Amino acid sequence: DMSNCERNKKLLLELVRRPENRRCADCGAADPDWASYKLGVFLCLNCSGIHRSLSSKVKSIKLDFWEDELVEFMKSNGNASAQALYEKAVPPYYYRPQHTDHVVLREQWIRAKYERMEFTGQTKYPPLPYTTGFYEGMLWKKGKENTQFLKRKFVLSEREFTLTYYNKENESKGPKAVISIKDLNATFQPERIGHPHGMQITYQVDSHTRNLYVYHDSPEEIVTWYNAIRAARYAYLKTAYPTGSDKELIPKITRNYLKEGYMEKTGPLVSCQKHKQSYIKLIFMSHLNHPHVHYVYDCLFSPL
Repeated sequence: DMSNCERNKKLLLELVRRPENRRCADCGAADPDWASYKLGVFLCLNCSGIHRSLSSKVKSIKLDFWEDELVEFMKSNGNASAQALYEKAVPPYYYRPQHTDHVVLREQWIRAKYERMEFTGQTKYPPLPYTTGFYEGMLWKKGKENTQFLKRKFVLSEREFTLTYYNKENESKGPKAVISIKDLNATFQPERIGHPHGMQITYQVDSHTRNLYVYHDSPEEIVTWYNAIRAARYAYLKTAYPTGSDKELIPKITRNYLKEGYMEKTGPLVSCQKHKQSYIKLIFMSHLNHPHVHYVYDCLFSPL
């Protein structure tokens, strides 16, 4: 009846105001107004959509009807107890996505926690690339001269602190590039790369910044690559700063560019054939290890 329905809604609203339930269990967004009554967690709208796609049972706190036993279930569970179980053994370097992160990261975090049970501390997880410090596989890499993506073999070695990739199938010719983990940053850039799993790898060569644009068709695989790179970066930082605490080191592992945008570069006029403009587009970034601003030519959007 109506009074029961109102009472249950009131109880749920009281539960979601508890300190441990005030943020989405998966991405930390404030004021979650959805819940999974299979897992007993309070969720934001975006994460509830991901849970629904994994056939988890979700309801709106305010809009849906809640049976008494479901309210009791939410009351006896909640975000804190779920996190104690499903996030018991999250490695320090593993990236915990925020609500502002790309969907591939948020979805894989949710799948890793509840579907693959990677962090309960009782299974074969976390995956080997994170714990052995060695990972290899194929990624689609954007060609330097043209916009075509080609399959390339990548090898990540924590022992050597390197990420290596090979251009041709014939590896006897040696690697195309050996990138030091010391100078490497990885960040998801699906819009720029034109693929929902697009990742940008940035590194230093002498005083220049280079970018690799890669993706993998499997969302699990690209997020595994991302966290394997983070694992290697974390291991590197532990050797470079042996007295550094996790609190100090973890923000340094990888970072999304804080400031990145387009500016018109003044100077000699350069004609852009595609748009007949008398300036070129540059991307200005502040880099991981080099706080000064620098720019790279934007060759992705328009050929110069």
